[in-house]
Amino acid sequence: MGDSSSQYIHMVQHLIEKCIIFNMSQEECMDALSKHANIQPIITSTVWKELEKENKEFFEAYNKKRGEAKISASIHDELEMTRQRIHNIMLDSSSNKDSNDK
Repeated sequence: MGDSSSQYIHMVQHLIEKCIIFNMSQEECMDALSKHANIQPIITSTVWKELEKENKEFFEAYNKKRGEAKISASIHDELEMTRQRIHNIMLDSSSNKDSNDK
């Protein structure tokens, strides 16, 4: 029994590492493994927490990087919305000018 449970834990660890490669959060990883590998979220959470304990510096850097990526994505979204607003203002201005010229 010990050997098969050890293999199972190693498999979960390997799948968590794959999730990390895809820059997933712990919650995203738990959802993905639950849906696609039929692994209970409590198992994923427990293995994830053990990995965090064993690799403290890595997870600190990983979480920082994920936080920065979220901020960057948020800024990008804001800039895109502003660009779209400016584009719409230009279109409105152009169509108003065209109708005034007639």
